[in-house]
Amino acid sequence: MKYSEQLSLEQEFNLRIFADQVQTLSLEQAQDLSIELYRQMMLKDNMYEELIKDYWGMSETPLSV
Repeated sequence: MKYSEQLSLEQEFNLRIFADQVQTLSLEQAQDLSIELYRQMMLKDNMYEELIKDYWGMSETPLSV
C-alpha cells in the first residue's frame, strides 16, 4: 500500500485557511489548541490501534458495525 506524503489541493486550501486563523491567536489560545490537537492525535492513534486489532482478530471484544 502506498501512502502519499503530498496533500490534495483541497487539503492545501484548508491548511492555508487554518494557518491564517492561527496567526490571530493569543499565546494562551495557541497553547490550548496545541494541547487539544495532541489529545485528539492520541485518541486517533487509539482508534487505529483498536481497528487494527479488530481487523486481525486480536481484539478482546470485536467492534460491531
